[in-house]
Amino acid sequence: MSTWTNWVGNQSFSPAEQAAPASEDEVATLVADASRRGLPVRVAGAGHSFTPVVATDGLLLDLRGLGGIRSIDANRRRVVVGPATTIGEFGVPLWAEGLALANQGDIIAQQIAGAISTATHGSGLRLGSFSSGVRRLRVVTSSGEVIEIGENDPDHLHAAQVSVGMLGVLTEIELEVAPAYRLRERIEHWSWDEAWGRFDELADAHRHYSFFWMPSDDSAALYGLASGGESLADKCHVKIYDEVDDSTPDSDEPRRRVGPAYVIYPMVYEPNFHELEYFVPYEQGRDALAAMRELMLASLPASVFPMEVRTVGRDEAFLSHSYDRDTVVISVSGTPGTDYDSYLRDVDRLLGTFDARVHWGKLHYLTRAQLLNRYPRANDFIATRRAIDPTDTFLNPHLAPLFA
Repeated sequence: MSTWTNWVGNQSFSPAEQAAPASEDEVATLVADASRRGLPVRVAGAGHSFTPVVATDGLLLDLRGLGGIRSIDANRRRVVVGPATTIGEFGVPLWAEGLALANQGDIIAQQIAGAISTATHGSGLRLGSFSSGVRRLRVVTSSGEVIEIGENDPDHLHAAQVSVGMLGVLTEIELEVAPAYRLRERIEHWSWDEAWGRFDELADAHRHYSFFWMPSDDSAALYGLASGGESLADKCHVKIYDEVDDSTPDSDEPRRRVGPAYVIYPMVYEPNFHELEYFVPYEQGRDALAAMRELMLASLPASVFPMEVRTVGRDEAFLSHSYDRDTVVISVSGTPGTDYDSYLRDVDRLLGTFDARVHWGKLHYLTRAQLLNRYPRANDFIATRRAIDPTDTFLNPHLAPLFA
C-alpha cells in the first residue's frame, strides 16, 4: 500500500486502492465499482491543497491521463479541457488564438479541476476566481452515470463550480476566457501606511494590486522576496499589474517586466510553508488588515511569515469565498516542524469577527455552524450534494462534518 503526500508534506495517507484511468469510461467503471463495494472515492490533483481534502481510506484516482486542451472557440471565448490540465498549460495555446485566462495566481502547477473545485484565484477587485469562469462540466457520479451541468441549469452549475470534489469526478471543463492581454509589472517596497492607507484607492485604480507585509527582518527571505540589502521589517512588497497596448514593448527588466499575462503572473515558491487563507467582505478589509498587523506583531516569532493581501471580485458559486460580495484575501503561513497552531487559531478567531470565509484548499477551522452562517447558499449546496451523491461516496472525514 503506497502513501500519498501533498506538495508541502503536511498531509499524507494510504488509500486502500489507487487507479489512474485514461478515459471517462474508465472513471465511470472504477467509481461505480467502488461505490457498490462501499468504498469512498477521492481524486488527487497536483497536491497543492494544505487541507486533507484528498485523503481517503478508499479509492484514490489520479487523473493525469485526462489532461490537455480539447478545443478552443475563439469567437465564443471558450476553452474545453481535461481535468488534469495544469494552469501553465493554458498560456501558449490560448495566446495563439488571441485569448488568455482572465486572471490567475502565482502558482501554475495546479490542475484546473482542483483549482476550480477549491475556488483558487488571482487578485483583482473586478476579477473572479477560476470557478467563476466555469460554464459547463461533465461529472461522473457515484452510480457511474455521467451528467453534464451547464448554463441552462444555473443552480446546479453554481453548486458545481466550487464543490471540493463532493459531487463526483470532473472529466471535462468548459471555461469562458478573456481576449489576450499584456501586463506591465510594478514591484516596489512601501511602508505599511502607504500600502494599507491607500488600499481602496489602489485596488480600484489597478487591474491587480496586492502586497506582502513583512512583520520582521526575517520575513522576506521565507518567500524569496528580494530585499536588496534594505530592512523590510514592517514594510510591504507591493505588486501592481496593469494592461498595456502593443505600443509598449516587452521587457525583462526586474520589477518592471512587460509581456503576455501568462508570462508575468507566475512566481516560484519553495514548499516551506503551511498556509491559512481567509476572505473578508471588502468593506471591512482595511479594518481586518489593521487588526491582523497588530496580532502578528504580538505573535512573533510564530507569525514570521509575511501576510499576503489580495482582492477577488464577487461571483455566484454557492461555496465561493466571494459569493455575492467582493472580498479582501488575507493569507498567513506557519513554518513546518514548529507548533504554530495556536497562532493560526488566533487568526481564525480574529477574522471570524469579520465574517470570514475560507479557502477550501488552505488550512482553516470552519465549523458546520459557521458554514451555515457565513455561506448564504450552503444549505442549497448540501441539498444538491445529497441528491447527486446519496451514498456519500465522495465525502471524507475532513468534509463530512461540514457537508454530510
